[in-house]
Amino acid sequence: MDWDQMKDRCPSAKFFGVAKLPGHKLVFSRKSVKRNCGVADAVADQDSDVWGVVYEIDDQEIGRLDDAEGYLPGRANNAYRREERRVLLNGDESKPVTATAYFATAEENPPRPNLAYKSQLLKGANHWGLPQSYIRDVLEAIETE
Repeated sequence: MDWDQMKDRCPSAKFFGVAKLPGHKLVFSRKSVKRNCGVADAVADQDSDVWGVVYEIDDQEIGRLDDAEGYLPGRANNAYRREERRVLLNGDESKPVTATAYFATAEENPPRPNLAYKSQLLKGANHWGLPQSYIRDVLEAIETE
């Protein structure tokens, strides 16, 4: 969700909208070597939803995003998998969009996120205007190391 990070990774990025990924829960299932902490992932959970941001990027920049996420098509052991999901723009059932997202290959006993990473998530959520209830109840409630 961090706009500065996205523009650095994909200069063509354009904000498309805020979206809800229904039937998923925010978890921290993998350790980032670069950040030295747990990083965000979404896993199936019919009782939860994850809110985020959808960007449009040029096709030729997908490889740059794959690199940043530790995904190499055809490699057996990727840190993340690139998959399509149906999301709802502004949480509206009448506005479904197919979006591509990265889902982590979970690790055993990953660490919690650190305060800097949590702050980055909150910065992006506030910048794009995610629902205040989600920011308060989910993102602000993240326990850090």
